Parts: sequence; C-alpha cells; structure tokens
Amino acid sequence: MALALPGMKAWAQPDAWPGKPIKLVVNFPAGGAADQIARAINTPLQEALGQPVVIENRGGAGGNIGGDVVAKSAPDGYTLLLSSGGMVSVNPFIYAKMPFDPAKDLVPVAAAARVLVFLVVRPDFPAQDAKSFLAYVKANPGKLSFGSPGNGSSPHLATEMLKSQAGLVATHAPYRGAAPALTDLLGGQLDFLFDPGVAVPHIQAGKLKLLAVGSPTRSPLFPKVPTLAEAGLPGFDADTVFGLYAPAGTPPEIVARLNREVNKILAQPGPRERILALGGEASPMTPEQFHQRAMSDAQRFGKIIREANIRGD
Repeated sequence: MALALPGMKAWAQPDAWPGKPIKLVVNFPAGGAADQIARAINTPLQEALGQPVVIENRGGAGGNIGGDVVAKSAPDGYTLLLSSGGMVSVNPFIYAKMPFDPAKDLVPVAAAARVLVFLVVRPDFPAQDAKSFLAYVKANPGKLSFGSPGNGSSPHLATEMLKSQAGLVATHAPYRGAAPALTDLLGGQLDFLFDPGVAVPHIQAGKLKLLAVGSPTRSPLFPKVPTLAEAGLPGFDADTVFGLYAPAGTPPEIVARLNREVNKILAQPGPRERILALGGEASPMTPEQFHQRAMSDAQRFGKIIREANIRGD
C-alpha cells in the first residue's frame, strides 16, 4: 500500500492561492481528538494564509465519510482533511469496500500531532495500577466491557493489543467518537477504555483514574505514569499520528506551502500547549515522513487487525 505523494497528478496551481476561504473537513465528531487538534491549528493557519479556514465535522465509518468528501473534492487547495492516520493505515484492512482509495485519492500534507492513548478507569475500579488492572481483568474473563470511538480506531486497536499480549477477554462497545465513549465510562456503563486525550481534564480533576500510557515512552503531561511496556507488556505501542491530507492532484506548491505553515504553527507555544493538553505531542514532519509513518503503522496495526479479525462498523 502506498500513498500518493506531492507531484503525482499535479494540476496547475491557481493564481494567488489562497484567494477564498478554505474548508477543513474533520472526519470525526466534534469534541474528539481530531476535532481538538484541528481547532488547535485553525486560528494560526487562518492568520498565516490570510483566509478563513472553516472546520466542518463529517464523522462516521471510522473516518471514511469525511475522507470520501475530501477525496472527491476538487484538488485546488480549498478542501482539506484533518484525520487520524488510521483512515490510511487501518481502514483498508477493516473495510471490505471503501468509497475511495486513501492510497490513491489523497495526498499527505502535514503531520500535526502524535496522539497517545491512556488506559483509564473510574476511581472506584478495584485496580490501583496497570499490573493489578491486568490481573483483575484476567481473573474476570468476559465480565468487563471497554469502549472505543469505533471499530478499528486507535483506542480499539490499543485494547486488542492489550488483550492479545496479556491474554485478556473483555467485551467491546464501539461508539461514534471518543466523546460519547467517555460519557458512558463516566456514567458507569463501561469498565475501562483507552482514551485518545479527551479524558485528560477528567483525569486531572480526579474523576477518572489513569493507570498506564499505551506508548513507547511516558507522556510529558503525566511523567509519573508508567507505560504498559513498563507494566510488563514489552514493545507496546498504540500511538497514531494525526494530520492534514488533500485530494490527490493538489498542486505540489500548495502542499509544500501548507506543510511549511503547519510546521511553523507546531513550533509555536500556543498550539503546542493545546496539543499537549490533550496528552499528545506536536509532530512536525515532511509529507514524505508523514507518508512513511503511515506505512509503518499499517504494518503494525495490520497484524493486530488480522489476529483479532476486526471489521468496520
């Protein structure tokens, strides 16, 4: 699987781009990690480009609905997509048919953030740390439930990794986004979940208990919280990279301009702090580096998808 890169199917660049407002499609519901990352870079991107950048949330089907909108838009730089990397590295494995081909119909523009996932439970959950959590779930096979933003989402894949490596059995409840899954955890309808960052304020307020980080390294936001690798699951890595895409054929000059501007924005304290507040990390990359990260993720997540026989909603 290979993504189209800048320069493929290039159209002539419009004069004086941008000359009108730009639509930024977020292919997940409002309130989730993708939406919050989009809003972290939106205002400075408007200032840099001198045109409004209007966010439009088009969630559903693991990001495919919003991705399809952008893939079938004119490649003129006026319709962009902010998505989790999973739309490119995961969805082709879990959907028998997609309305578009992310490898051919979209071009990577700029990475925005490395999104970590946090293993969270309510304060009354019997386990106090990751090791006791693993022991408790293992001692109660099939009795506990976990939520996710949907089949094949990074929090879902993180939990399947956890189940596979630790030999756990638990029931999956897929939602249409991270925010509604979080609501049900807080309300007692779920036992645990991997959170992509929207639960951070609840963790800080003591309404949720953070047991571990599903990344190779600890989160700078919670430096005292161990990784799952430290808790006995070597090599555990469920990180994903969120970023901007454009329709294939978008002029390479526009892609290069957007990449430069986004990377400059990610160096600014304000956007970096907003992304950190989600528990993520600003991750400036070239389009090629963003592409290569997606390919690496596809290999890593593809293995879990095949093992767990995950299919799209």
